[in-house]
Amino acid sequence: MSKNISNLSGRIGLKDNLFKKISENTLNHNSQNSQEIAKQYNMGVSTIHGAESFYEFLRPTHREKKAFVCNGSACMCSGTQEPLKKKLQEKLGEDKVGEMFCLGHCYENNAFHYDGENYAGKDIEKIDQILKGENIKQEKFHSKSYATTSFLMDDKLSTIDQVKENLSKFLSTDKKDIIKSLLDSNLTGRGGAGFPTGMKWDFCSKANSEKKYVVCNADEGDSGAFSDRYLLEDQPLKVLFGMIICGYVIGSDEGVLYIRGEYPKSIEAINGCINELKSNNLLGENILGTNFNFDLNICIGQGAYICGEETALIASIEGRRAEVDVRPPFPVTEGLYKKPTVVNNVETLAAATGILLNGSEKFSSIGNKKSAGTKLVCLDSFFNNPGVYEIDMGTPMKKVFEEIGGGYKEEIKAFQIGGPLGGVVPLSKIDELNLDFQEFTSAGFMLGHASVVSIPKDFSMTEYIHHLFEFSAEESCGKCFPGRLGSYRGKEMFDQAKKKTAKIPLKLLNELLVTMQKGCLCALCGAIPTPIMNILKYFGDELKDDIVKDN
Repeated sequence: MSKNISNLSGRIGLKDNLFKKISENTLNHNSQNSQEIAKQYNMGVSTIHGAESFYEFLRPTHREKKAFVCNGSACMCSGTQEPLKKKLQEKLGEDKVGEMFCLGHCYENNAFHYDGENYAGKDIEKIDQILKGENIKQEKFHSKSYATTSFLMDDKLSTIDQVKENLSKFLSTDKKDIIKSLLDSNLTGRGGAGFPTGMKWDFCSKANSEKKYVVCNADEGDSGAFSDRYLLEDQPLKVLFGMIICGYVIGSDEGVLYIRGEYPKSIEAINGCINELKSNNLLGENILGTNFNFDLNICIGQGAYICGEETALIASIEGRRAEVDVRPPFPVTEGLYKKPTVVNNVETLAAATGILLNGSEKFSSIGNKKSAGTKLVCLDSFFNNPGVYEIDMGTPMKKVFEEIGGGYKEEIKAFQIGGPLGGVVPLSKIDELNLDFQEFTSAGFMLGHASVVSIPKDFSMTEYIHHLFEFSAEESCGKCFPGRLGSYRGKEMFDQAKKKTAKIPLKLLNELLVTMQKGCLCALCGAIPTPIMNILKYFGDELKDDIVKDN
């Protein structure tokens, strides 16, 4: 069934994709109804309704709200959100304030969304101006490179002239040489999976198809992470350049950036850059007088964390429910509209550009073969120097936190690194870890996106586990039983513990976590047991009053 929907949706294609059609029709209250859209795409009405009902932002209950407070892990741990919510409710009405996960302002908290814009930090003090529609000056997050060679934060691709010069150079370079540069650099995907980027491009270049696609996964939903925001807003040409070169290498003439709707400034920045590239003949037909054609589109996410998973993202663009697909086949052979597709996240594409500009040997000389080059690391508001930093792989985490981050504003007991699915690392273990994907995995954690959420000493670990189960229950795509039911059963256990109506049976909890870990289709519900197991291992004493061992 999903294959039929993909093929039918693909007949109209990317520029007028079904997801965009459904979103615009719902959000703009267009007169065109589901029956008309279904007829246009030769699909059943149930398919259109099923997709529409999947997304948080398209639901009537969401659209009735006027403002939304961030309920991400970083804002939760900071304790800023309840007072913020009350203040917004006083201004707008109790039933007019909802929640969003996460707005990417983890470095300052107090984050909320109003009328298509994000606000945070001290912005709430200007709420009257905001409600009047006035533009206010907002604080920018701090960013700095501490890398031996900067691949992501340098200014080598900050102007259209630089793009033109480098594009002219690489469009006359043998495609095999570009792939070899990426393979020699040892660049692995920065989204968490860690697959070699050069290998992915190589596989897709060899796939036999008249149509191929390049997809930028810009659905950065991990709390604590705002590195994609930095790249999309401050280094957009690096990201787009990476997509254009990928298109050239694999034989694609079309690409799409799937950017989360929670990042309005990122969407605006990328849209402006795409238009500028088009006006300078750097996108479109016969780029720079060559026979290479390539165009870019934007898809705006509508509030579904699962779309950060590549097959769910592809399903979303196609207008299907954003559910995870079983692999194989992998996207490089059967991806968007069942055509060969390269899906890379924002940082991977920017890093590929950096490697081409600076040389693969410089990248591979940093870190080690499996964790090479540089990495963007996000430090939240509990650090004295919050912000996003480019750091050499292999750097001791103690140095990252104490020297670059400047230590902590208050006593911290643990860090969740790598988003909601990343491990919870006790403060005592930080001295033993380096910025290295394999080291984190071997220690029972996960580096992932390298986003850092600090858990203060007095924050309840029972509350934190409840938050993780609640998150996975809300954001699960619902396709597999362990994900759909397991996360809810976990949430129910910790609901009872919070209300002191029942204790958590440890044996049952462990069985549930193992079932989810081994049985879930994707990394959302399949990885959420990792931080929970970390908490049970390192902070079991804190939970002793809420857990019963014999059941």
